[in-house]
Amino acid sequence: MPTRADPDQSACPEAVTELILRIFRANGRLLLAGDQLVAPLRLTSARWQVLGSIAAAEQPQPVAGLARELGVTRQAVQRIVNELALEGVVALQSNPHHKRAQLVVLTDRGQELFEQALALQRPWAAGLAQGLTGSQVAAACDALDALLASLHSG
Repeated sequence: MPTRADPDQSACPEAVTELILRIFRANGRLLLAGDQLVAPLRLTSARWQVLGSIAAAEQPQPVAGLARELGVTRQAVQRIVNELALEGVVALQSNPHHKRAQLVVLTDRGQELFEQALALQRPWAAGLAQGLTGSQVAAACDALDALLASLHSG
C-alpha cells in the first residue's frame, strides 16, 4: 500500500488511487447494506437516495437537478421518479422556470416512507459509528469534500 503523504504536502497519485478503490468498495457494501436495511419498506438504496435528495432540497427540483446532486444520470433518476410517482410516493408539479422539466416533490406518503427509512438508518449508523472517532469522521468528510471539489472543477 502506498505510504501516506506528509500532512502539508499533496497526496501522491498512488495514495489517491488507493482512496478511490476503497471508496468503490465502501460504496458497494453500503449499497448492499442499504438495500437490506430498507427492503421491508419496499425500497432500494437507489430509491432511498432519490427520496433523500428530494427531502434535502431547499426547494423542489426537476429530475436533472436531482441527478446532478446525486452524481448519476438523469435517465436513472427519471426511471426511479416514474416508478415512485406510480406508487404515490412522489408527485410532479409544474415548473414556472421550464415548461417540460417538472418539479419532483414528496407526497405525504413519500415523506412518511422517508421518515421510516431514517428511523431504520439511525440505529444502523450508530452501530457503524462504534470504533470511529469524531475526528476520523470529520477528516474523512473533509477528504471526500476535497475530492468532490476536484472532480467538479476538473
